[in-house]
Amino acid sequence: MSDHGPADNRHTRAMAAFVAGVQFEDIPADVRHRAKLLILDSIGCGLYGARLQWTKIVIDTLSAMDHEKTCRLWGSDKTLSPVHAALVNGTQIQGFELDDVHRRGVLHVGAVSLPPITAVAEMNPDMTGKEYLTAAIAGYEMGPRVGICMGQEHIGQGWHSGATLGCFSAAGAAARGLGLDAETTIHALGIAGTQAAGLMAAQFGAMVKRVHAGKSAHSGLLAALLAKNGLTGIIDVFEAPYGGFCSTFSRSNDRYNLEELSKGLGEDYELMNIALKFYSCVGSNHTTLDSIRDIQARRPFTLDELDKIVVKGSQVTADHVGWPYRPEGMTSAQLNLPYCVATLLLEDEVFVDQFSDESCVTNPERMELSKKVLVEHDPEITALGSKHRHKVHVEVHLKDGTVEKETREYARGSEHDFATEETILRKFKILTKDALPEAQRDELIDSIMGMENLPSAARLSELMKAG
Repeated sequence: MSDHGPADNRHTRAMAAFVAGVQFEDIPADVRHRAKLLILDSIGCGLYGARLQWTKIVIDTLSAMDHEKTCRLWGSDKTLSPVHAALVNGTQIQGFELDDVHRRGVLHVGAVSLPPITAVAEMNPDMTGKEYLTAAIAGYEMGPRVGICMGQEHIGQGWHSGATLGCFSAAGAAARGLGLDAETTIHALGIAGTQAAGLMAAQFGAMVKRVHAGKSAHSGLLAALLAKNGLTGIIDVFEAPYGGFCSTFSRSNDRYNLEELSKGLGEDYELMNIALKFYSCVGSNHTTLDSIRDIQARRPFTLDELDKIVVKGSQVTADHVGWPYRPEGMTSAQLNLPYCVATLLLEDEVFVDQFSDESCVTNPERMELSKKVLVEHDPEITALGSKHRHKVHVEVHLKDGTVEKETREYARGSEHDFATEETILRKFKILTKDALPEAQRDELIDSIMGMENLPSAARLSELMKAG
């Protein structure tokens, strides 16, 4: 092992300086407005996630050991300590494959950014809505940039990015919310990075996949609190040639690009490249589902007419979602592309009602139909890089020899086809219809969309309390 010389941490330092220094007035108005819509969407996902089986297991486990119960669990009347509340609320947001995704950075950003800053707001009722929004935006800029730096090979080699990249968004949001200066924020990022861990094999049915975002939220908040109290972290957490985040989580040095960490920081907001989901399944499946809808719109076909469907996509798509379906649990059902295609063909939708019952996992019609969906690797799509990793060529082969083709690079709700405010509100109301009384829900919407006028951001948590 070579000697570890003086730290070159210019990228880590630039990221910390942005977190500590960005001002609300510096952030363009369209970025602030988009942030509110993203926050609204994530909170809706979190409120829906309060009822899920894995959420209840996590709550029961942590409640048994927690004595300081000061922070709200969204959609509940329960409270836990700040770090445990962040863990639960992050789990809830990412709990049913409904939340946002930064495609190129391969990260669900709201699930890891919002729970820590919401806990900080409850710890400090003097934090205004304007300060909350600024801290959230600071956090939203961190994780995606690390993901872009690492490239799609990071998830391709088996790391679950929500559990590895997410801690940096969480630490950034929490550090800004706590008012840490740039030097202390460097340590918060360094403490967060050494906690990063998460394996993609969790996608094959394991409930723990749902907890990965929550663990990142927990790690980032803990990192910021420890840094505030004087604990030092790895000051060159990204740049360190031995044992740094990038050098450790990549197969080789030429597979990551450190320049991406700070390029355009404070000018080009990665927050604007976050997409929203309108299918209750992994983001890698959405372009295929939209392609099939496009084909059905111009050439309706029955299942009796269908011979097979061939999907050609990136190596990440083939590995991540393209395996032959096996009934291994709800996670596996929502991540498997053939199974989600079969769901769309049979149910004409792939949303919460299609996965509301555990019996859907072993639905014989969906399982049989999924065998007609073949997912193939297209090297040309892989060569385009992570920015284009959701691109697919879809072929619907009919028994009469007709082949209908569709190519899609971006799903509806993506940054290139971002949803209208009306559509986002409709999704929010569907997800929260059983979580909150209508008047309380409407006040929560108004508080989020007018967040800069909130005298105390802790009001958001009050409005997420359910009986």
